[in-house]
Amino acid sequence: MQEQRTDRSEPPRLRLDGITVRFGGLTALDSVSLDIPAGRILGVMGPNGAGKTTLFNVICGVFPPTEGSLELDGRSFTPKPHRLTRSGVARTLQGLGLFPGLTVLQNVTAGLAAGSRRGLDLLALPGSVRRETLLAERAMEALDTLGVAGYAAALPDTLPYGIRKKVALARALVSEPRLLLLDEPAGGLSHEDIGELADIIRTVPGDGCSVVLVEHHVDLVMEVCDRIAVLDFGRLIAEGTPAEISADPAVADAYLGVEAA
Repeated sequence: MQEQRTDRSEPPRLRLDGITVRFGGLTALDSVSLDIPAGRILGVMGPNGAGKTTLFNVICGVFPPTEGSLELDGRSFTPKPHRLTRSGVARTLQGLGLFPGLTVLQNVTAGLAAGSRRGLDLLALPGSVRRETLLAERAMEALDTLGVAGYAAALPDTLPYGIRKKVALARALVSEPRLLLLDEPAGGLSHEDIGELADIIRTVPGDGCSVVLVEHHVDLVMEVCDRIAVLDFGRLIAEGTPAEISADPAVADAYLGVEAA
């Protein structure tokens, strides 16, 4: 169910063109092409071993594709993990990646100071005290948006897992990215927490930010995504709206392991 590509006169926020990744004799991704328009949420689904994590790692620059190319806002994009935020890309990780020795506020402030364009603008202001104040204010705004400003002085390891997930998301959003990559954000969350997460994800495109959501929680993907891409054994087997994906026999076959009637 692959569709025609979007009009190239309006380049998508992110374009993956023929992405192939091989590890020795194993092909983890096989010529995957996707467009993610600005201000839209793309979900990436698939059974275990489908290639979801590999795709995420390619976009994050963890390793380069064996074949194929990426574009960000119509320009060739070679992602580097240490330069993602400066490129306007932010991510969350399954392992959260919070610094246990820093407070919640300091963790989120690190998202501004780590080379993001927003952080660099603030750091360029004169006066170290004023810079630190503005960085902290912006970090508090991000925490408040996610409803966890009351934990600003706490250490992450003292907090419930759901709160830590929100802190990690605040650290990603504080840089005001153009592209947000979410890697299994619902993992380990309660039903109530997943509902709150869905509400948060829906608000992100309001500022024009695009989202790539890699997730096992099918209900969350179906609920929040504008479009969904389904991988199986490294190949893109379906792409479309949630309704289209729900009705696709190839998707049912991939998940259930039986041929759909």
